[in-house]
Amino acid sequence: MKIGVVGLGLIGGSIFKNIFESKKHEIVGISRSVNEFNVSKDYNNLKDCNLIFVCTPMNVTLEVLDRLNEILDQNVIVTDVCSLKEFVSKKKYNFKFIPSHPMAGTEHSGWEYAFPDMFEGATWAITPIGNPNSADLKSLECIISELGAKPLITTPEEHDKAVALISHGPMLIAQALCKNIINNKLAQELASSGFRDTTRLAMSNVEMANDMICMNKNNIMDTIDLLNVNLKELVSEKYKEQSVNIKIFRENLYS
Repeated sequence: MKIGVVGLGLIGGSIFKNIFESKKHEIVGISRSVNEFNVSKDYNNLKDCNLIFVCTPMNVTLEVLDRLNEILDQNVIVTDVCSLKEFVSKKKYNFKFIPSHPMAGTEHSGWEYAFPDMFEGATWAITPIGNPNSADLKSLECIISELGAKPLITTPEEHDKAVALISHGPMLIAQALCKNIINNKLAQELASSGFRDTTRLAMSNVEMANDMICMNKNNIMDTIDLLNVNLKELVSEKYKEQSVNIKIFRENLYS
């Protein structure tokens, strides 16, 4: 296959480097800042691709999809990697659009932090819209598997609810925990590895974080409401019993 990647930040760069190093497929990249390998600024280089990954920030993804719609034909499969799926699923395109989202990343951003093994063992959500051709869906799943990830089919709506619980909400909580101690010098001096690890998500890319909070606000507010309920239940006479059950759940989740 000939595969294109638009946007060579952490995610797009990792996809590009993996495919480039594997030599299983031809790879081309579109970027305004990367000037190495088979990378350019010319979108016309994507015309003969079989599959294209759009890995731009969420706030420009729709613009990029519209741009691709002007130059691609109906045989090209296009996917995006946005951490929200409902907002990209409302428009029809000339090409075969199958939204997706890899559950992988670090607190860093940019091409220099991208690495080929980024997706090894990660879950990669695919949220088909309409009734995509089974062969096209299979092609996307195969490439995702080659990247080292595990494809998981779901809906855009359920995806956005779930990521509010496991990604967007936790990022906001990590930021709130940091905000809690901004004016407490002693807490800052006492903060050690536990606080550092708990607040790692506060280091998330600011542009990406802003998009997530603004575009998934309703689901995040539901997450905060649920968190408040669970916090109040935990701070009770049955805390020990509940904490033991939670510890077992956490161990099983990642065993």
